[in-house]
Amino acid sequence: MKILKKIGIVLIIALVVAQFFSPEKNDGERDTVNAFIAETNPPQDVLKILNTTCFDCHSSKTNYPWYNSMTPVNYWLDSHVKDGKKHLNFSDWNNYSLKKKEHKMDELHEEVGEKEMPLNSYTWTHAEASLTQEQIDAVVNWGKIVQEDYRAQMGAK
Repeated sequence: MKILKKIGIVLIIALVVAQFFSPEKNDGERDTVNAFIAETNPPQDVLKILNTTCFDCHSSKTNYPWYNSMTPVNYWLDSHVKDGKKHLNFSDWNNYSLKKKEHKMDELHEEVGEKEMPLNSYTWTHAEASLTQEQIDAVVNWGKIVQEDYRAQMGAK
């Protein structure tokens, strides 16, 4: 029993000390997505969906929940944001080639259509990010139109 008590005390101390360390926040400007919005021209309903379900993990600005101040949760959230930005970063849209934009739009409507995005771990704590079938259809249809526009532009070159 003594060993369990010592392990418990060490764990509590480690957890308290860990609270003084945290990863760097994804704290850029939300207006970095404006180029993406201007170029893809999402309808208002889709733009609202993008704001509530996508931009936190796929842009240079994350709106952090209150529990992000707790370690190890903040490291877990940081890894999600970094992984999300690695796959698609709306803030870097202007740096993507036409082919990459077309591919990213294909992935976007496919992931949303297959209900792979937004992640369940995100919707558990962001109820507003749980999409109805109507919202999914709106994003998928818009994404397909934008993707076709990129394909047409690539064919014209």
